[in-house]
Amino acid sequence: MIINDIAAEFAKIKTVNSVVLSGSKTNLINDEMSDYDMYVYSSEPISVELREIIAAKFTPRYVVGNTFFEDGDELYLAQPKTTVDIMYRSLDWAYKEMNDVWSKHKAKLGYTTAFLHNLKTSKILFDRNYEFERIIEELKQTYPLQLKKNIVAKNHPMLRDLEGAPYYKQIELAVKRNDIVSQNHRVAALLASYFDILFAVNGQTHPGEKKLIQYVQKYCKKRPANFDADIENVIKSLGTPELLTNVTKLLDELDLFLGKKK
Repeated sequence: MIINDIAAEFAKIKTVNSVVLSGSKTNLINDEMSDYDMYVYSSEPISVELREIIAAKFTPRYVVGNTFFEDGDELYLAQPKTTVDIMYRSLDWAYKEMNDVWSKHKAKLGYTTAFLHNLKTSKILFDRNYEFERIIEELKQTYPLQLKKNIVAKNHPMLRDLEGAPYYKQIELAVKRNDIVSQNHRVAALLASYFDILFAVNGQTHPGEKKLIQYVQKYCKKRPANFDADIENVIKSLGTPELLTNVTKLLDELDLFLGKKK
């Protein structure tokens, strides 16, 4: 398989610790539109010149040196017709993320465990000293109870109970101003915290941005009543007078689910 051949090229570099696949192709919920996400973990940066030499061995169509999100390259393969996104990281970064979130239980506003999910669900193609295997085994341990509590405590007040400017208040102001861009921005943030809570309560790491409703339906046994319909109604009502009513319904059901409804 060409993916293994690409990994083998990076494995020849002495500073490369591990090469893994992660993202949509390694999850149980994927489709034909999913690309291959390859992560190369190394102790030192790999030069763009060497990355280009490797890319050219497999396809004449490639882009090397993207830095829009992470340092990465894109290879456009003809056989099979697909894209391989290659991203470059250090194991020190992975260990720090695990220490901050998994060990110290530090919560974020939305996507708290998304990077951990990326690590946990990776398929190892090369692992020089079995370090990445140890990372995966650590993340297979029982989801920390304190992390669950901290994620709820960090995200739930921001939905609408926080003094000042919770997401609900910001959406309300955006509706009054008829500012649909602001509505979209704040609803996205609200949903990020909503899903962060939902995955945490179920002891599931956060899978990222795609197919979240399907993930909840498949992996989260505990969830608010009609959550999928409520989310759909919120999104469809952006720019309409019904938006606040639908957001209220979504959050009321979440509070009932969490036992916070007065």
